[in-house]
Amino acid sequence: MVVLFTSKATTSGGREGHVKSEDGLIDLQLTTPSALNKKTGSNPEQLFAAGYSACFDGALNFIAKKNKHKIESSITAEVSLLKDETESPFSLAVTLNAHIKGVPQDVAVELVKEAHGFCPYSKALRNNVDVKLKVSVE
Repeated sequence: MVVLFTSKATTSGGREGHVKSEDGLIDLQLTTPSALNKKTGSNPEQLFAAGYSACFDGALNFIAKKNKHKIESSITAEVSLLKDETESPFSLAVTLNAHIKGVPQDVAVELVKEAHGFCPYSKALRNNVDVKLKVSVE
C-alpha cells in the first residue's frame, strides 16, 4: 500500500478537553453532550459524523460517475454513542442518510450500496459498527 497522506490531530483532556489539527484548521473545545451540560463545544461523535459524511459523499459521487450517472447528493451521518450493561458498555451506531437528485430510487439505492462497499470509513467499520443506510431521491 502507498500512503497518500496522513492527517494529524491532538486532543488533551478527553471529552471535556480540546482538539486541534496539525494545520490548525480544526481547533475546537470538546464537551460531553448532555441535557444538563450547558457548555458549548463539539464531541467525538460529531467530528466522526462530519468525516464519515464527507468521505461517503465522495465515494457516492465517484461510484455514480463510474456508472455514468450524473447526480447531486448530500449525506447526513447520524453517529450515536450507545451504552449497555456489559463489561465494555460503550459502542457506536451510524445511520447514513443519502439525499440524491438525478436518478430514480432503485438506482440511488444501488449506488449507495456500492459506495458503502467502496468508502474507506465504511470499510473500517465493517463487522464492528451497525451502519444503516437510508436513501431518498428528488
